Amino acid sequence: MNTRETILHAALKVVGEQGVGGLTNRRIARQAEVSLGTLTYHFPSQTALLREAMLLFVEEETTKLTGFVDAYREQGLSVEQAASVVEQVISQLPFGTDELGAHELYLQAARDPGLQDAAARCFAAYDELALVILKTLGVPSPERLTGPVVALIAGLQLRRLATGDDGVGVAQSLMMLVRGAS
Repeated sequence: MNTRETILHAALKVVGEQGVGGLTNRRIARQAEVSLGTLTYHFPSQTALLREAMLLFVEEETTKLTGFVDAYREQGLSVEQAASVVEQVISQLPFGTDELGAHELYLQAARDPGLQDAAARCFAAYDELALVILKTLGVPSPERLTGPVVALIAGLQLRRLATGDDGVGVAQSLMMLVRGAS
């Protein structure tokens, strides 16, 4: 991992632990084990830092999820089997400070127009991943379901974060959404 990525991960960790309000350059530098000068060299503003942290998180997350999709793609799963796999994957995903930090940044994007483009790019990446999965499963008109599928999973993930739920029930919810659209 290069210095820039180390700083971005440190920012996600600090946001996950302290919230956006607790984010300071000193905390980030301390977490990343870099000097303040190194931090400001790479990121001239906190908005730039937060935007890049959000994009890095989503890039890493979609890469990981694409790996899961690729592993199951050739098995010719039914929609029901795929929904069950999604539920298993979601229940096994780690939920630490990076994931909490990313959710904090999505909320911050509602307050900070400088982050909204990055948030839109993040959700576009999730939409694209959902579209690939839905197409692979042969779901009719998958384009109209990508947004609702991503929103459902994001909402269930937020619920999991807030309540400590284990992610069970995702398969049933996905099946209701997909069947209702058919």
